[in-house]
Amino acid sequence: MDRRTWMTKAGFLGVGTCGCMGCKTAPLTGRRQLMLVPEEQEVTMGRQAFADVVETNASSEESRYQAIVQRVGLRIAGVSDRHDYEWETRVVASEEQNAYCLPGGKIVVYEGILPTCENEAGLAVVMSHEVAHVLARHGGERMSQQSAVNGAKTLVAYAMRNQEQVTTDAWMKAYGMATTYGVILPYSRKHESEADHIGLMLMARAGYDPAEAPRFWTRFAAASKGEKQPEFLSTHPADQSRASNLEQLLPEALDIYRQAANPIGTGERLIV
Repeated sequence: MDRRTWMTKAGFLGVGTCGCMGCKTAPLTGRRQLMLVPEEQEVTMGRQAFADVVETNASSEESRYQAIVQRVGLRIAGVSDRHDYEWETRVVASEEQNAYCLPGGKIVVYEGILPTCENEAGLAVVMSHEVAHVLARHGGERMSQQSAVNGAKTLVAYAMRNQEQVTTDAWMKAYGMATTYGVILPYSRKHESEADHIGLMLMARAGYDPAEAPRFWTRFAAASKGEKQPEFLSTHPADQSRASNLEQLLPEALDIYRQAANPIGTGERLIV
């Protein structure tokens, strides 16, 4: 299966409307989405937010971490079919277990998540998951849903007129940056599961062994400190559930991985 055929089958090419204005479909899963926010506006806000991250957060002094994160990011970007994005990576010097991707392809990884990743494939699990949120435009969907609840005139109307008029808090929450809980961003459980699904196929296509995904979530569960809310009280699936769901998707992902142009397995170890 060539690259374009796979991308078309996966839904990364030819993403269309679902028959109504403001209605789109998510890549790969085909789930219908309410989308009132123009993607150009999302990308502009993402670019501005990334500039703020660079200005206010110290960059990692470990050149090796920066090189590995960039390498993994470029491999994932290469199979995303978003060549219009200005892809860029940043490693933040922080012990926080966090990562996110901003609209337009700006990926931020915190040093604190790297020990749990263990290797390049583990890092690919994290980064492909965050990229999947952006490819599926989950942030824009959240803003659209909030706007619909508020009468379809508040948040999105501001976003379309002047980004500065959108409250920082609302934007940060919609795009998953306002959180202190690990690498998992505060999207709905539906969005999280969808990003897991899309991300698994992305990392496989990029040449990383998808079998590392359930192993990563098992490690993450073991490494998490303190008590967490039961899954039904959380916006995120429990780590154990993620691992189980990903196990079920592995046959499809492994088939894609076997056809990858440059498979590298788990790649280089992060912590030596």
